[in-house]
Amino acid sequence: MISALTRSARGALSRALHTTNVVAGGNAGPHNRLFTHLEEDENRADMPWEWTEENKKRADAVIAQYPVGHQQAATIPLLDLAQRQHGGWLPLAAMNYVAEYLDMAPMRVYEVATFYTMFNRNPVGKYHVQICTTTPCMLRDSDMVVRACKENLGIGLGETSKDKMWTLMEVECLGACVNAPMMQINDAYYEDLKEEDVHEILNDLREGKQPKPGSRIDRFASEPITGLTSLTSPPTGPGYGVREDL
Repeated sequence: MISALTRSARGALSRALHTTNVVAGGNAGPHNRLFTHLEEDENRADMPWEWTEENKKRADAVIAQYPVGHQQAATIPLLDLAQRQHGGWLPLAAMNYVAEYLDMAPMRVYEVATFYTMFNRNPVGKYHVQICTTTPCMLRDSDMVVRACKENLGIGLGETSKDKMWTLMEVECLGACVNAPMMQINDAYYEDLKEEDVHEILNDLREGKQPKPGSRIDRFASEPITGLTSLTSPPTGPGYGVREDL
């Protein structure tokens, strides 16, 4: 009986909940290729790389926020700045440059860049589409979002379109669980998605428009989907409820 129930449960969950697999070395699968360094013409350690004049000022301003001798604390914001300068991904040359700029061992920078999935170590498209498929989003049909993106973009998870416009990725929790299902495109979150919303957002971006980020059902932040249950009236003024003799 227990065995039959187990087989039934497995059948109901036949979908692979997490298709991202960890592969050592250079034989990276499509889902982790962005996080594995591959020595290629566009990603060599000896490539020339340096800040633009504007970004050098930004980098120096970031470093100035930290005490003297603790500039290594700026590693994450400087890697983010380098990634934005380089079209959304971090070549090895940029990581080495940041390490030298902060007077730290390159390996320390590699450790940060390989730990945080916000850093892409291989090229991505102009629009980096990331779909959360962790439990809350899965329960709200994140599979629909994946299907709609595949259909609209003509690429699979972990792939980049031939015109370099789109990269599609399945990711872990993006922290918008209450507003599931959702996806992140570059810096923008799109939440409370229906299938038609996914197609509309992608089509707008393709046409050069900028879709409004946030909830697609116009709820404010993460308030209940049925409306507010508290704080439904204006706050009282100063002195409310205080005894007159005080």
